[in-house]
Amino acid sequence: MNAYDEYMKGIVVPMRKELTESGFTELTTAEDVNEHMSNSQGVSLVIINSICGCAAGLARPAVREAVELAEHKPDHLVTVFAGQDKEATAQMRQYFEEVPPSSPSIAVVKGGQLAHFIPREEIEGFEMEQVRDAVKQAIEEAAQ
Repeated sequence: MNAYDEYMKGIVVPMRKELTESGFTELTTAEDVNEHMSNSQGVSLVIINSICGCAAGLARPAVREAVELAEHKPDHLVTVFAGQDKEATAQMRQYFEEVPPSSPSIAVVKGGQLAHFIPREEIEGFEMEQVRDAVKQAIEEAAQ
């Protein structure tokens, strides 16, 4: 691993922990993604994590709070990290071919099918509470 990759790997540790300590499972390989998408039943909340400020100040706090507040919790909480786990992120995006790549972004998947997608354009420039409420609503709708 070159010095840049090693440096970046260390920098993102707290960004990963912010989600994993809240119950999210990291999918770090394309195989992990395929395994989850093929075998998971029910509703999955997927966050495509990112190093950017809108992930730190908006997306990660919003998904954590949305899960806490949702009456019907998702069955699975998973994350891939754009720019870090490149193969996993590319593979996850294959399951959302109908939407352009975006990071950070948030997807609600029901029965292996995309039920709702929140791209960066609906995260960046919004208040965290607006993003949280959009995620919560998407979770609730998918649970019905």
